[in-house]
Amino acid sequence: MRRVREILRLKHEGGASDRQIARSLSLARSTVAVILERVAAAGLRWPLPTTMTDRVLEAMLYAGHGSQQGARRKAEPDWAYVHHELRRPGVTLMLLWEEYRQREPGGYAYSRWCELYRAWEGRLSPTMRQTHPAGERMFVDYAGQTVDVIDGRTGEVRAAQIFVAAMGASNYTYAEATLTQSLPDWIGAHVRALAFMGGVPAQLVPDNPRVGVDRANWYEPGLNRTYLDLATHYGTAILPTRARKPRDKAKVEVAVLVVERWILARLRNRRFFSLAELNRAIAELVADLNARPMRRLGVSRRVLFIELDRPALKEPPPEPYQYAEWRARRVGLDYHVDIDGHYYSVPHRLIREQLDARVTERTIELFCKGERVAVHMRGGGRGRHTTIPEHMPSAHRRYAEWTIERIRADAAAIGPSTAKLTAVILESRPHPEQGYRACIGILRLARHYGADRLEAACDRGLDIGARSYGSIQSILKHGLDRRPQPQPAMQGEPLPDHPNIRGPRYYH
Repeated sequence: MRRVREILRLKHEGGASDRQIARSLSLARSTVAVILERVAAAGLRWPLPTTMTDRVLEAMLYAGHGSQQGARRKAEPDWAYVHHELRRPGVTLMLLWEEYRQREPGGYAYSRWCELYRAWEGRLSPTMRQTHPAGERMFVDYAGQTVDVIDGRTGEVRAAQIFVAAMGASNYTYAEATLTQSLPDWIGAHVRALAFMGGVPAQLVPDNPRVGVDRANWYEPGLNRTYLDLATHYGTAILPTRARKPRDKAKVEVAVLVVERWILARLRNRRFFSLAELNRAIAELVADLNARPMRRLGVSRRVLFIELDRPALKEPPPEPYQYAEWRARRVGLDYHVDIDGHYYSVPHRLIREQLDARVTERTIELFCKGERVAVHMRGGGRGRHTTIPEHMPSAHRRYAEWTIERIRADAAAIGPSTAKLTAVILESRPHPEQGYRACIGILRLARHYGADRLEAACDRGLDIGARSYGSIQSILKHGLDRRPQPQPAMQGEPLPDHPNIRGPRYYH
């Protein structure tokens, strides 16, 4: 059902075609069409009600239709102007030809006009042969070259990776360095690239990086769940290029080449001692690159971006995307799940269920079949537990109600010796919780032996150094609490006179 929701979002919010949706989610095109048909037959409309769970949605499906959309946009005599205008939304060769004939009534016929334009277009670089509507696509990739970053304290040299993003219509380029190509760096680079663009394109077009595309994953085929989260947050679609089809992402391939030649080549003789220092140098050269006029079109990337892409971009959300990882976890017999060695509770009815955990820097959210069943602040310390009382069975909850304050109050109600003994037991453990069982057991002895005898047993236990439930139980079982305690020797009693006792002279 999560995929059904993503299909509807891409269809209605992203305006993607069935084919694009199928590529984005690694589904058959026919599967997308069938799901849309079933949604329509069920009378469902986007956005779905927030209260609709996956179970209800599954019960109401399947039905709907998919629509494909496309438009001709290829373009006279000032062919650079025609080529520029064709990138505007809705502009076609026919429209531009009609405007041309209004200015030149005796001009070329439409077929000859198109033939001449295509001959001119064929002389452009390969990246210019693709038509990218304004604001539609942002291409992303990592460059093949790296830049060394030296740790000033240890002297260790690390190869920084270069992330590149380019807008389709204007070639407006963004670049930055990250220490790795791992998922956190990949997602963070996207967030910063979108902030640099100042808006959100309709589509993000990566190649097929392992960090973003989980084709071999049985449970999450297609796009990585975190990558999909980012797309949902920004209201865009992710359309990976076909495998081993570099022409599908020629725009970013050329952008990577430009970054390597115009930025990295200029930095080849410089040394960098931090990632921030390297990114400052890259940012300065990126600004120069975008301000430099392009040879064929005679205008800069920045000017084209302001004219074409920027007005067509969607407004970004108020807050940037917060990085989150998705992990599959099975609930243990103690109704807790393990996240990085820390244990978080879920309702006890979910024992042995498979859950999805959304892990951010501060929170842990747990989902069962699309429904959030628990949320926790992220805890520290391996081997520790974060438990919500409402998640516990009633019997466990009663036991959990025992606290240090309650133990001390109940012990003081029996007598001072009982209170002192329980305090000694709690303080002698590395963690007070480790002494709960012993104290609770000692206090419950009063049910069988009475409070007076328990107080006497604790008094005797303190004298003989007994610090356990078993020792106090043994004192009561054998009646030692009823026997008089031996009197200690009097302090200051004179020693008997004896020839074997050495006097003070001996030590002089």
